[in-house]
This record gives sequence, C-alpha cells and structure tokens, in this order.
Amino acid sequence: MHDVVIVGAGPVGLFLACELGLAGCSVLVLEREPEPGSPWRADPLGLRGLFATSVEAFHRRGMLDPLLTASGVHDDPGANPDADEPSPPRGAGHFAGMVLDPAKVDVTALPFRLPSPAPEVVMTSLESVETVLSERAVKLGVEIRRGVTVSAIAQDDENVVLHTGEHEYAARWVVGCDGGRSAVRGLAGFDFVGTEPQFTGYVVLATIADPEKLKPGINLTPTGMYVQMPAEGHIGMMDFDGGAFDRSQQPTRDHLQAVLRRVSGTDVTLSDVHLASSFTDRAMQTTTYRQGRVLLAGDAAHLISPLGGQGLNTGIGDVTNLGWKLAATVHGHAPDGLLDTYTRERHPIGAWALDWTRAQSAAMRPDPHAQAIQGVIRDLLGTRDGTTYVFEKISGSSIRHDLGSEQPLVGRNAPDFRLEDGTRLGDLMQDGRGVALDFSADRRLHGSAMGWESRMRYAAGPARNDLGLGAVLVRPDGIVAWAGDRDPDREAFERAARQWFGSPEI
Repeated sequence: MHDVVIVGAGPVGLFLACELGLAGCSVLVLEREPEPGSPWRADPLGLRGLFATSVEAFHRRGMLDPLLTASGVHDDPGANPDADEPSPPRGAGHFAGMVLDPAKVDVTALPFRLPSPAPEVVMTSLESVETVLSERAVKLGVEIRRGVTVSAIAQDDENVVLHTGEHEYAARWVVGCDGGRSAVRGLAGFDFVGTEPQFTGYVVLATIADPEKLKPGINLTPTGMYVQMPAEGHIGMMDFDGGAFDRSQQPTRDHLQAVLRRVSGTDVTLSDVHLASSFTDRAMQTTTYRQGRVLLAGDAAHLISPLGGQGLNTGIGDVTNLGWKLAATVHGHAPDGLLDTYTRERHPIGAWALDWTRAQSAAMRPDPHAQAIQGVIRDLLGTRDGTTYVFEKISGSSIRHDLGSEQPLVGRNAPDFRLEDGTRLGDLMQDGRGVALDFSADRRLHGSAMGWESRMRYAAGPARNDLGLGAVLVRPDGIVAWAGDRDPDREAFERAARQWFGSPEI
C-alpha cells in the first residue's frame, strides 16, 4: 500500500509527486496515456507561460536551472537577483487579446517583491516541464505507471482502493490530477458546476499558402480573435459560436479555413492541416476539493479557459499548497484541520481564475457592447497603473490567503529575502521544510524554533532588505505564516508554528 496514489502524470500531478516524495511519502502515479511524448505537449503546440509564483516554486525546489535549460532559455531571462529592485518582465501577457506592454509594468508596485533569480515569466512547453518533474520524481523514489485507466474508486475511513480493470491499487490517500475530464472527479462523486461556453477555440498546425495576410501575435478583431505564433503554421483561433463545434466533430481543413477567414477578415488559404484540436471557455469548478480521502487539484478541480494562461499556473499553486499539508497528515504531525485549509485557501483562487477568464470572454464578444468595453480596457491598459494592476493579477502577485492576521505580508507569497552572507530564502526551502528567518540582532527566535527542526529550518542574520521586519515564518509552500517587527514576539511566533506545524518534537 502506498501513502498516496496520484492519478495523472501531467505537470500538476508530477509536481505533487515531487513534493510528497521530497517529504518522504511513498507515492505512485498512474497515467492513462501509455507514453509521455505527444505533439500536443511539445513545442510549439504545447507552448505555455509560467508566471512568477509558478517559476518561484521551481526556484524553491532547486529546479529552476533544469527548467530554464529544458525550455531553451540560455540567455539572461531578465532576472537580476543582485539588483536593488526587481527587474521588469520581458513579457506581460494579455487581457482579452489586448496585449500588455511590459515597459508599463511598475515592478516596484508589486506587493512585497524583492529581486530573485526567478524571472517573472518563463515560456516553456508541457513536455519540458514534465521532463524536469519526471526526472526529479524518479530520483525521489516516486513510481510512475503509464497506460493505466482508473475505472472505479472505493474508500472507507482508512484507505482508498482504485480499480483499473485488471489491478487494484490501495492507498491511504488519492489525488486526482487527471485533467478537465477527470475520471477521479466523476467516480468519487464531486459536484462540478459552472457556466457554458461562449466560443469554440482551435489550435492548428498547418501549411499556410499566404501567411503574410495574417498579422503576427495576438489579434482581437470585430469577429473573434486569432493568434499567429512565432512557429511557422502555428495558429490559434476563437470563434464565438457558443461552443457549438467543440469536439462535436473532427475539424476539417475547409472548416478551419472558413473560421480563420471569418475571424481574421482575410482570404487566407490553408494548403494543408497537419494537426488540429478544439477547446472552449467552459468554466467549471468542484464545490470542494476533498471528498473523504480523495482530493483534486488542477484541471480536475477547476476547468479554466486557456485565456490568460491561468490553468497550469493555478494547478501548480494547488499542489504546492496541498503537498506539504498532505505529507504532514500522512506522517501524523499535522495540526487539527490542516488538510481542510487546502480547499479553504485554494477554492477562492480557482473561482477568481474562472471569473477572470469569463470577463475576458465577455469583453471579446463580436458585438457593439463588448467592443465598447474593449475601448475602456485599452484606455486603462494605456496607463502604468492599469497595466500593473492586470499584470499583478496574471502573475499571481496579488494572491493573499486570509490567515487571520492584519500584518500585510502574512498570507502572501514570501519575497526572496537575501541574508548578508548571500543565502536566499529560495535556497533554504529546497528540502521542502518551512523556514524561520530571524533578522533580529540577538537571534531572538533561536530557542523558540527548537523542536520543529524536522519541519522547519531556522536561519538568522541581517538581510539585505528585511522590509522593516524582525522575523518571518514561511510555510513550505512559500506562504508567509507569521511576521514580526524589529523586536519579534516569541510567543506569537510559537503560536503560529503550532498552528501550521503542529506540536514541537520532544
């Protein structure tokens, strides 16, 4: 019997496997597809953007350099960790097809942001991400079995049994990371609610007879949207048909050409179509992320439109939040209710991501009302404050969990504090433990941190920029659990440590 069985070997499932393996859990990953490679996961069709909080997660586990290498990022990615202020992003994304100007992003206005080796955005492919995570998972003792389809789930108060036809797999916990059509979600009886689609989207790899008729990049038009990617023949389209075409039939060359001509307003010709797939902006979410001993993460928990690249990033946020909590529960030192905070903290973020993409769909509709809204949005994006606001939302910088504290840093993603000896917070988090940073001159928290050594790392010394704080307690997922002033309160620190890490070891 394994401690945890994860269903789904995409980026979300594999990242969770790495988190649990790092914490010493026995982990089995079951994947329906028999082989890891696919044209839909490789560049260019599998191209995705990882935003700041996701890139930071790789940095904190020592996987940033392998990620950049696998992604073909060989030059300076834009981050200058030795600067006094964070570096501006090289790209800033878009809202409803309206591209943000990275020069208008005021990185100094992003909440509690410090310079870090982690760039604000990394363009990569699903294949690259999965390769890095698979290699790390195997090194951590995770077992990955492919070509396995889950057909039934049974659970009691102690265990969960997965049936796959010929085999049964027993575990103490099961996590469904098996995508938007999750088998685990349906078999375990999760409620999945939301809104129906406004458009059918297409991803196409084709030979274009006259590509000069199409403008490069993202193009929002009066009849829809199309994207001409840098890779030759790689096209994205959005046709506001109410999602009528999605997966109802295989898109033919004639159909795809007709859609492309309609949304681009040109007579462009597709000579041949090599690969094509469709999707919609259907927005769905489970009402809870846990049913007994079965949990969900990523697209299995929330089906988010590709608009704005929130799906993958939200999924990575899910499993960095869940991994350490589930590991603590497995090992028996989790404080009461710790695992329940997973749904409480992550469900509102999934709901926000759904609304963010719904707003974009509404603004993109080919009608006079939406086009009037577009004018207002373009005016806002023409300002530094407007662009910074949207980038802050896209990057995840604005996320703050309500942890019951009025201290403004608590509940946020921790800045990459740098001690005077050069050690960074990200360096201290690579073993998966929490971190107590003590900037006070007399190492005030040293004695108070004793007893949690297996769950929390203590580091003391002046910081290059301590943001006016005397000490900070950071959870294993990088969220600030507690922050103290120049004269930190040891009793308050100990209460926070007990709240998130359980009773100290005797």
